Amino acid sequence: MSEPAEKQAFATPIDQRYFEDYIPGTTYEFGSASLTEAQIIEFAKEYDPQSFHVDPAAAANGPFAGLIASGWQTSALMMRLFAQYYLSSVASLGGPGVDELRWLRPVRSDDRLRLRVTVVDTKVSNSKPDRGLVRTLAELIDDADRPVFKATILNFLLLREREA
Repeated sequence: MSEPAEKQAFATPIDQRYFEDYIPGTTYEFGSASLTEAQIIEFAKEYDPQSFHVDPAAAANGPFAGLIASGWQTSALMMRLFAQYYLSSVASLGGPGVDELRWLRPVRSDDRLRLRVTVVDTKVSNSKPDRGLVRTLAELIDDADRPVFKATILNFLLLREREA
């Protein structure tokens, strides 16, 4: 994969975006989010009850030297930002899944994260020419400009100019 283009603002509002608006090589940054210690513990108690997610005292002596968010909570946070800022609210048809997902660094309650997306490639469907597949590299970036999460996400989107 070649180096992504310089990051820029999305020219088309989210409620007017269609397949044609997702240009391969384009990079965008959106939003800002963080998790509180209470949110980390609450999520982990329900879905990922490992000591370094639910018990601050045990976590202090654990492998991450402190409480960290579950990777699944980090994934959910990314998805919220992805849907809120990037994925079309009028043309999205869901998707067949994720090609790759990686947790690169621990996420802590004081981390501010933003979403960086790069349109990797696009392809109009051969069997359903009113839609196409967009492959996106989605990353959560911390305040030190380090990626803490990355995933390659596949989404089907309607074309603006639909063929009969």
